[in-house]
Amino acid sequence: MKLRTTLLACAATLALAAPALAERELTLGMQDNESSNVYQGAQEFASKLEELSGGELTVNLFPSSTLGDFKAMVAQLQAGELDMVITGYPDMSYIIPELNLIGAPYVADDFAHLEKIIAGDWGQEMAQKFADNRVELLDVWYYGTRQTTSNRAIESIDDMKGLRLRTPNVPFLIAYAEAVGATPAPVAFAEVYLALQTNQVDAEENPLPTIEAQKFYEVQDYVAMTNHFVASAAVQISKELWDGLSEQEQGWITEAVKAGGDLNDSLTAKSEEDLIGTFEERGLTITRPDLAPFRAAMKPYYDTLEKEFGEGAIARVRGE
Repeated sequence: MKLRTTLLACAATLALAAPALAERELTLGMQDNESSNVYQGAQEFASKLEELSGGELTVNLFPSSTLGDFKAMVAQLQAGELDMVITGYPDMSYIIPELNLIGAPYVADDFAHLEKIIAGDWGQEMAQKFADNRVELLDVWYYGTRQTTSNRAIESIDDMKGLRLRTPNVPFLIAYAEAVGATPAPVAFAEVYLALQTNQVDAEENPLPTIEAQKFYEVQDYVAMTNHFVASAAVQISKELWDGLSEQEQGWITEAVKAGGDLNDSLTAKSEEDLIGTFEERGLTITRPDLAPFRAAMKPYYDTLEKEFGEGAIARVRGE
C-alpha cells in the first residue's frame, strides 16, 4: 500500500510538471518601435497566444531593430536563432525576386486588392517560395499606404527632380525614386530621423502611421499624398519550428496571429483617416499632386520586370 501511494504521488507530481516542461517562449523580432501599430498588433498576438495555449506558448518581443535590420533578423530566423520576425512582405524580394512584382509602385490598388492577390494563385506560389527558404508565412498585415514627406513642397512630379529621397535598400522603392526623378538614398530605418534632421537626405517615403510613430513630422515640413505603394507586414515563423509544432499549437498561433492582424489593421486604417488633420495641426503642409504622371513614369520599370519575369507578369499579379 505504501509503495502504491508513493507511485501515485510521483505520478501526480509528474502530471503537474508536464505543462511546465512543455512551456516555450517564442522570440519575435521587428524593426517597428513600441508606439507603432505593428507592435500593438504583436502585443495582441502574444496576449492571445498565451490565452489560447493556457501559457504553454508565450512570446518575447524585440522591437526597434534590437536584433538588427530585417535582413539580419531573417538570417537569424533561417539559422534557428530567432523564432519569428515581422518584415515588409515585398521587402523579402532580396531572397524571393518575384516579390518585386507586388512591390512595384501602383500595382496594388489598396489593401483589399493586395489581400486578394496574396490569397490567389500568385500569392500561394510566393508562400511556397517562403517555405523553400525555411520560412513559413503566417499572415500579412496592413502597414499603410506609402506617402512622401519632404523639406520642400511636392505639387507635381516635376518637384521630385533632384530630391534626395531616402528609401529602404529595396529595388522597387529605389525604382520609384529614380522613375519620378528623385535621387534614391538608401538609409537604415533606425537612422532615417537623423538623416532628415541633418539634411543628409531631403525626403523619405513611408505610411502615415510610420511617419507618426517615428516622429518624422518633426524634421519634415511637407507630406505629398503620392499613394505609390500599399505596404504590408509579413508575419513569419521558422519553417523548422513550425513543422515541429503540433496541429493544435499551429492552430493557436494561426488564431493569435489573426487577432493581432485584426487589431493592427483597424488601428492603421483609423490612423490614416486621422493623421492628415493631425499633421496639418502641427504645421505640416499636405499636397495632393496629380498621380497620373507618377503612374506613367513607372512603365519603363514594369517593362524591365516583365523582361525578367515574363510578358504579362504585372497583369497576372493584379489578377487581370
